[in-house]
Amino acid sequence: MRFYRRLCQNEAVSRFETATMPRFPAPLTSRLPQVGTTIFTVMSRLAQQCGAINLSQGFPDFNAEGLLFERVAHWMRAGHNQYAPMAGVAPLREAIAAKIATLYGTDYDPDNEITVTAGATEGLFSAVAAFVHPGDEVIVFEPVYDSYAPAIELQGGRVVRLALAAPDYRPDWNAVAAAITPRTRMIMVNSPHNPTASVWEADDLDRLAALTRDTGIVVVSDEVYEHIVFDGRRHESCARHRELAARSLIVSSFGKTYHITGWKVGYVVAPRELMAEFRKVHQFNVFTVNTPVQFALADYMADASRHLGLAAFYQAKRDFFRAGLAGSRFELLPSRGTYFQLARYGAISDEPDTVFVERLTGEVGVAAIPVSAFFADGRDERVIRFCFAKSQATLEAACERLRRV
Repeated sequence: MRFYRRLCQNEAVSRFETATMPRFPAPLTSRLPQVGTTIFTVMSRLAQQCGAINLSQGFPDFNAEGLLFERVAHWMRAGHNQYAPMAGVAPLREAIAAKIATLYGTDYDPDNEITVTAGATEGLFSAVAAFVHPGDEVIVFEPVYDSYAPAIELQGGRVVRLALAAPDYRPDWNAVAAAITPRTRMIMVNSPHNPTASVWEADDLDRLAALTRDTGIVVVSDEVYEHIVFDGRRHESCARHRELAARSLIVSSFGKTYHITGWKVGYVVAPRELMAEFRKVHQFNVFTVNTPVQFALADYMADASRHLGLAAFYQAKRDFFRAGLAGSRFELLPSRGTYFQLARYGAISDEPDTVFVERLTGEVGVAAIPVSAFFADGRDERVIRFCFAKSQATLEAACERLRRV
């Protein structure tokens, strides 16, 4: 983590050295003293500074279908430019309910069990804020997406970290059982998993259900990559598992599904009792979400092929990227879902992953993410993450550079 901290510190020095505003007159006590600029921002900035191909931050470099933009413009011109209902516009909530019923066989009430959020991150944060009290324990699985722990800590909760082991990165359910205590309030799960690209199986959900049975534990299931599962596998949503559906808040993202990450629109589904508490936080966090975009998304969801075809679309990109690196010295780990590819670089260098990605960006011209950034203790397993949600030309150029390493 030294590279990451150094960049954050340099950014802070530069910002304050050039500032003209007077400094705050009293000492500040940070509620998140260990948190700096996210590794995604750091690496994307470094890629831009170096003119490198950015395979670090998880966003596409191609546009969504033009029809989606046309529908947004339509609803803007039609006058839908004021506040939407707090829970989201009815057509979008109804479309979400229909999709989930079709895919997972569980019926959610659009009025009381579905809320449109300002991206998945807001959904995750509001879910934690709604249920975690000071002193509560929340189990997460490392390597863990970087927004989980800060959300828990801001509520006064204690993060309990359990490791996922390479190369499959599946949970050790005996370790989960041992970690559950009377203070365990929540378990946060993520499948398909960022950053490891692992995917849970049906028996994982059965084990989770058995461990939480007859408890007050709430499950927050981050399923933003639900439609990006490869090689004929089925996404095992908590919505598909009736016992887990009764205790889960399930979070998803239109940004990941429709290549519009910058629009920051997602949703949360949960049984009525959980959703009532979730909405208490949501209404005072963001209150509501962009109105014409919601109507446009409802229109766009009418064609189910747009989300059902996503797995094949990204599997082709995964296969192209993996084939492009077949002659390289990178050891590619399994990529079963998401649009990420992990790679070991031990045959190339024994440098720490933060140092290696810095050199890869500056000297080779390809930016990646050091997986140590997803561990609280900076555990370095000499593994980095590439994002292949890029055009074929971008991937081809990146692979040509990486093969020379």
